[in-house]
Formats: sequence, C-alpha cells, structure tokens
Amino acid sequence: MQVKNTLIKLIVAVLAIVPTAVAAQTSSINAFSPYTMYGIGEQNTPGTLSMRSMGGAGVAMRSPGTLNLLNPAAYSAAPQKTFLFNFGLEGQNYYNSQKVAGESKSTAYNTFNFHDIAFQMPLAKKLGLGFSLTPYSSVGYRTKYYHEYNPEDLVPGNVGLIQYNYQGEGDVTEVKLGIGWEVFKNFSIGVAAQYYWGDIDRTFVMTPTPITGEGTFTSTVGADNYSISSIKGQVGVQWTAIQTRKRILTVGAAYDFGGDLNPEVTKRLYIGDLYNTVVKGDTTHLKLVLPSQLAAGLTYQTEKWVVSADYVFQNWGGRNKGYEMTGVSGKAGEQTSYKVAYTNTSTFKVGVEYTPNRYDIRHFLKRWSYRAGFRYGSYNQTFNGNRLAQYAVTAGIGVPVKLWAVSGIDVGVEYGRRGYNVADRLGLVRQQYFKFAIGFTLFAGQENGEYWFMRPKYE
Repeated sequence: MQVKNTLIKLIVAVLAIVPTAVAAQTSSINAFSPYTMYGIGEQNTPGTLSMRSMGGAGVAMRSPGTLNLLNPAAYSAAPQKTFLFNFGLEGQNYYNSQKVAGESKSTAYNTFNFHDIAFQMPLAKKLGLGFSLTPYSSVGYRTKYYHEYNPEDLVPGNVGLIQYNYQGEGDVTEVKLGIGWEVFKNFSIGVAAQYYWGDIDRTFVMTPTPITGEGTFTSTVGADNYSISSIKGQVGVQWTAIQTRKRILTVGAAYDFGGDLNPEVTKRLYIGDLYNTVVKGDTTHLKLVLPSQLAAGLTYQTEKWVVSADYVFQNWGGRNKGYEMTGVSGKAGEQTSYKVAYTNTSTFKVGVEYTPNRYDIRHFLKRWSYRAGFRYGSYNQTFNGNRLAQYAVTAGIGVPVKLWAVSGIDVGVEYGRRGYNVADRLGLVRQQYFKFAIGFTLFAGQENGEYWFMRPKYE
C-alpha cells in the first residue's frame, strides 16, 4: 500500500512539473555562443546528473538505482514493484573572448533552466519502461560586425560603414519513451521512440551610414522562424560479461537514427516602411538535421568503485553536404569571411565514481558518492575547413537522503573550453563555460519508500 501511495504521489509530481518545464524550455535561452548561429545550435550533454558528473559516460551503466537515458536496454534493470524518478536543473556561465583588429574583447552570459525529467518502472519481470523529457540543443547568440566601404564594391551612392547585428534564440526538445527487455540472462535489448519539437528564431539588422556624413539610409531587418516537429528512434544493447560477488563488467552500445528535421520556415524581410514580405520557404544550405549516432562503452563496478568509458560517433557530414558563408567584415583590403559546414565528430568520455562505504552507520560522509570525469572531442561545424576542439572536466557528489537509500540529491560542476586550438589564428571566438547542476532522485520500493535496504548480493 505504501509503494502504491508513493507511486501516485510521484506520478502527480511528474504531471505537475512537466508543463512548467516545457514552458521554461521553449521561452528562455539555454546557450550563449556565436557558434550556434548555424544549424540546430549547441547540443546539451545527455544523461542524468550522476552520469554527466562522470564526463557524460554511461552507455553500459546498469543498476536498479540508476536511470540511464543513454541506452534503453538499461530499463530492463528496473526491479519489480519499484518506481525511479529523476529531476535536474542546470545553470551555465559563458565567457567568450575574441581579438578584433588587434584588440581583445570579451562577453559573459548566464543561463538557468531544467535539464531533465525522467522516470523508470517495471512492466513485468525483466521488462522495464523509461520516459524522459530533456533539452536536445539550444540556440542563443547576439553578435555584430561591420563592413567598411570598398571602392571596388558595387554599392551605389554615399554608402560607407555598414553595421550588421545578428540575434537568435530557441531550443529543440526531446521526449523519449522506451522499453528494455532482458532477453536471456545478462543480455538486454532496448528500443525507444524520440519526438523532437521546438522553435528557433534568427534575426538580423543591417544599418548603412553615409561616407560624408550627409544623407540617411533605411535599415533592413530580416526575421526567420524555424518550427520543428519530427520523430526518430533509438536501439540499444547491454551485455554483462562478468558478474561475480565482487565485480561486474558490462558492455553496451546504442544507435540513434538521424535525419532531416524538415522544419516549417517563415522568412520576413522589412525595408523601412516600403516592404514587408512573408515567405514560406526552405532552410538555408546548412540544414537543420539530427545526426545518426553510434555510442559504445563499458562499465566496471565493485562495491566501492564505478568506472565508465564511452566512445560516441555522430554522422553530421553525411546528413548535409551543404555550407554557408558568414558575412564579410573588416576594413577594405582586410576583410574576412568563413565557410561554415557540418563535420562528423568523435567524442571520448571517461568517468569514475567512488563510494567509501554506503553502509557505514556512524560516518555520514562515507556514504556519499564522489564523481569525476573528462570528455574530449570536436565541434560539429568547421570554419574554412578548420575543426574546433572542445573538452570538459566534470565533478560531482551524490548524497543519500537516509541510510542505505537510493533516493538522494546530486550536485555537479563542469568546466569546458571550445575553439582554443584555432581561435587566435583564425580570429574566431574562444569560449569557456562553467556549469552548475543539481538533481533529485526518488526511488519508491517495497519498504519505507526504499527498496535498497539490504546489502546487494553479486551472483
């Protein structure tokens, strides 16, 4: 009866939180980077906070008390008569710096939003169901540059300096529903359906100024809206290769089906009071696509240690061979522009978790879980053929709410850099960011709202 009541309370909490989270996700900026001017923007790191604190690794993670958003095969680990719920929030601090005409300039921006809402429950013995609502990617930028008059330009009249202001914001959100089935002992498969939706707004303002200071020019304003709605899929497997009393080794893999998002695009152009056109059209050459993705990893567990390592490949270039050109900026004879194109990416993730003694009655800190991780790869776009390297260092702690409990509070931090390898040489932006996140895990089980009251036994 107590389990039933707990489940009812958790389901009500989910229904109450989801509308608020959706509204927040579609109305605020989750990223602030000039690199989000093209495509679907900056991808958010998937997974619950415990995994993100371990570098984002966890394709092979498998535990009754862990909600694995990376691999639907892990849903089969849900014990009967249990319910696992997770909710996470994340704040980000962006620091962008760039050298312009020999002068260093920098900007900073803060964001705060929800990261994930998810739950897991058994459908039958060795058959589990999982649900998650997470931000997939985010667009957020405000940038400007100038184009100085060049006598060779085919620009009539008394036009001198032209200033361009670009602004964009929006998100793509993912809802996933999947099942995991342990087909035979130590081997599980999973499938999931993923629904993506969102809106991305991009605007620009072009303001010319006269050469001689005489005369006036009307600004040109452009506004594009991309409305996204698409369904994709995911499959996954997990195999526990070693399972003894003291250690467990699990191997896992997951494949995400990508494809063109085919957004509905509305383009508006304003030139003073003379023109106001609305056009339904295609996207630009750099389309809004989801990459196909192959992730593989392994997880090694003991009573005190959890070590995970993943490799993730994303096929961006195969989905869209097009490119876009940035605007031309700078002084006459020193003007620059960049060719922006998608590129395939490879990312390596590794993480570790250490719990001194989750059964220690006298020492509360020994029951805490301490996590750290590292992630390295490249951004999914090239600039004049140059890749942008990016990496992140993560750390976090997990605090149980009571003795031997699965339910707990997770806190995590992350520091990352992007573009440091080519920014100074190409005149691009060097980006640094800090993330702070907090997550809540609730586990409803057979006794007193918890299932894990006894020391787990390794077969």
